[in-house]
Amino acid sequence: MLDIKFVRENPDAVDKSCSERNASWDRERFFELDARRRELISEVESLQADRNAVSKRIGELMRAGEREEAEQAKRRVAANKDRIAELDRERTQVEADLKALVAAIPNIADESVPFGRDESDNPEVRRWGTPRTFDFEAKAHWDLGPDLGIIDFERGVKLAQSRFYLLGGMGARLERALINFMVDLHAEAGFKEWWPPVVTNAACLFGTGQLPKFEDDLFHVGDDMYLIPTAEVMLTNIHQGEILDASSLPRWYTAFTSCFREEAGSAGRDTRGIIRVHQFDKVEMVKFATPETSMDELESMTAEAERVLQTLGLPYRVICLCTGDIGFSARKTYDVEVWLPSYDNYKEISSCSNCGDFQARRANIRYRDPEAFKGTRYVHTLNGSGLAVGRTMAAIMENYQNEDGSITVPEALVPYMGGVEVIAPEE
Repeated sequence: MLDIKFVRENPDAVDKSCSERNASWDRERFFELDARRRELISEVESLQADRNAVSKRIGELMRAGEREEAEQAKRRVAANKDRIAELDRERTQVEADLKALVAAIPNIADESVPFGRDESDNPEVRRWGTPRTFDFEAKAHWDLGPDLGIIDFERGVKLAQSRFYLLGGMGARLERALINFMVDLHAEAGFKEWWPPVVTNAACLFGTGQLPKFEDDLFHVGDDMYLIPTAEVMLTNIHQGEILDASSLPRWYTAFTSCFREEAGSAGRDTRGIIRVHQFDKVEMVKFATPETSMDELESMTAEAERVLQTLGLPYRVICLCTGDIGFSARKTYDVEVWLPSYDNYKEISSCSNCGDFQARRANIRYRDPEAFKGTRYVHTLNGSGLAVGRTMAAIMENYQNEDGSITVPEALVPYMGGVEVIAPEE
């Protein structure tokens, strides 16, 4: 969430940011609410001062025997009390409306983010690896999986509904191998591993920016409870309402979780295979950093996501999201896209973002550095996929497929597969 003081003092900057991000905000309503809030504060302070002065006068009147005037003063104090309570109730509502309005404004992009209207304007930053040229007719993972007996789409639908799938045999083994491989790689790099719940509350989802804007994409499981769309929600909110020591920053966290998304706005997109589904596994990275170091932490986080793909030998490219495509909470984002032969193109497999103090302000996560400044400041939070497991599996299947329909296991995964080097059709 943006600082209300910043919005008040820089409305033109907010206008510009919203325009560049294909968003909007109610500027007129903001200033109406902000002005009314200050009016209410001023009126309450005036009434409180009058109440205190009159209360003090009551004792003097009683001692002087002026009972009638004392009773009038008491009635005045009571009237002030009732009026203050009425104004406090209005102020609570005005502040809630003001917070809701500001909470709906997207983050302001960093100056280094390129201007653009949509994903077609995202510039490429770099590439790694060369897409494979096949000397046979390559298959898509949605054909390879059933042929090998490791992915069952029909039974996934039977057990749940469309956009769910079932893994069996070496498919389940490969999923588990990828999870352990990714978590081990991040732990080796210095990330602390966590094992969080997959059910969360509205406060945590507000903290990371999923609520209220993206409620339609969430699975509800009860009053004020939801299935998590990403472990980012849980890892970031570990320190909700806390004050951290500057000496403990940066903090690097990682976790594997299943993730759940309604995909409400994706009708007709990626309907085949395991690229866009309602339930998927993901290994997430989250960082807490100071404002001075957060951009460097974004670069190292992106490099860590790339390291997973490099170790697996999967070709990819990195793009920088433009102003019109960057996410609601992000200040700057790099997308890492893996090569998928079935698409004859690159497909997002990781999104690494620096959110600045946007999430920290919503979740009230601050840090203290007595040697540098008085009081506290909001930390900067970062998050990134490291990686989306299902998409990594699809990329391995398609890029490592053989002419006979088998799949060669990447060398780095062989120890995690119990020594299995080739996934062949199940008999």
